[in-house]
Amino acid sequence: MSESSSSQSIDVNNQKTAFAQRFRGYFPVVIDVETAGFNAQTDALLEIAASVLALDEATGLFSIDETIHFNVNPFEGANLEPAALAFTGIDPENPLRGAVDEKDALKEIFKLVRKKMKSAGCQRAIIVAHNASFDLGFLNAATTRAAIKRSPFHSFVSFDTTTLSGLALGQTVLAKACAAANIDFNGNEAHSALYDTEKTAELFCHIVNKWQALGGWPLADATDETATETTCASESAQGNSAKKASNG
Repeated sequence: MSESSSSQSIDVNNQKTAFAQRFRGYFPVVIDVETAGFNAQTDALLEIAASVLALDEATGLFSIDETIHFNVNPFEGANLEPAALAFTGIDPENPLRGAVDEKDALKEIFKLVRKKMKSAGCQRAIIVAHNASFDLGFLNAATTRAAIKRSPFHSFVSFDTTTLSGLALGQTVLAKACAAANIDFNGNEAHSALYDTEKTAELFCHIVNKWQALGGWPLADATDETATETTCASESAQGNSAKKASNG
């Protein structure tokens, strides 16, 4: 998409952008990793992809803005579980992978995230992933190994599309959640970080946009909430007065 589609106008009076207001200043970035096991400290990170999102201020709808992807070289001494490699179909020794070191991949991802985050008027990135604790664990471990002192991502807060899909669609498996949302999903392409990231991003956008369409966002403004609270308090007081009068 064009640069203009992802840029968010910032009010001269330092009011928050619509993007920043939506997630309390957080900038959601969809991440997927493919690995050589389940242990983020010992098992190799083999692929990582990140999708940044854009907000159409006219409609309030989110969509994918840009996706970046890297094949990653196993770090020195990394464990490569044969079962994990068989599951993903990744051959870490294949020279055609064009793999880069963890630090190089993370630097490029963080550079893109910071640029888009600033454009959106947000202060901190937050990972969006399917079973987010897994991806965030590998992201944090790789960041530590690369000795990158300042990550744009919150170290433990995340948006998990597994949970969101269970709530919104009654499904927790990525393929089934996409099917329920009428998002095309090709099982033959799954377990690629690039493919899974973009499908997870489509799913996240679908859920957020659907919530808006159902009237869940934006929230009633403070004036409406105050008026409602005042009305409720007044009705409660009148009710208590009536009870006292009837009991008197």
